[in-house]
Amino acid sequence: MIKQLLLKNGKEIEIRHLSVKNLNEILLLQSKVIDALTTDSFLQPLSKEEFFTILNGKGKMIGAYLNDKLIAFRAMLEPELDDEHLGKDAGLPESEWAQVLYSEITNVDPEFRGNNLQVLLGEIILDEVDKIRYRYICTTVAPFNIASLKDKFAHGLQIVSLKKKYGNMLRYILMKDLSLDTTVTTPLESRYIPMANTEEQQQLLGNGWIGTHIEKRNDNWYVRYEKTES
Repeated sequence: MIKQLLLKNGKEIEIRHLSVKNLNEILLLQSKVIDALTTDSFLQPLSKEEFFTILNGKGKMIGAYLNDKLIAFRAMLEPELDDEHLGKDAGLPESEWAQVLYSEITNVDPEFRGNNLQVLLGEIILDEVDKIRYRYICTTVAPFNIASLKDKFAHGLQIVSLKKKYGNMLRYILMKDLSLDTTVTTPLESRYIPMANTEEQQQLLGNGWIGTHIEKRNDNWYVRYEKTES
């Protein structure tokens, strides 16, 4: 066990490291989450083989338990160094791809949403990352997956690209450089772009801007983009 936490409803949960012996309960929870989805494109589920790879040493997984029942999990993956590597999408030189760890899937039992479990598990698992071995955290998020975008921004990841992944699905590529000082810097310029405006966002990202925040205005979502270097 890593630690014990109190949920907003006052119930105590345990955070534990997960291993191959937990694979069946992980798959059951993922199935429950998928069944409850309203937009299936928002979740790129992992296969049994992918979970097995992570649990066998190519990453890390932690889970939240209530009365010995798995109610949430979060995974980090050490990816293959192939042409689909997110380090490539993020503009990193190939020599640094081995220093990239993926923030992978997070699943929360629908019955326990609203307890901030995704963010809590993110804080814990990021604290456990070996910052000597890994310098970058990368991930993908679908546009309009607001909960996931808020989670990634909460952990300091920033949008560095917007492109088609996983066949033909549009995804934000987000990255965090663990070696950088997290002190807030004042951008040279910033602007808000409608999340639905893919082309304008891609143009800014191609010119070195980064996405740092999202905001809702009159039922429309906007992404804050910042230019930090001239």
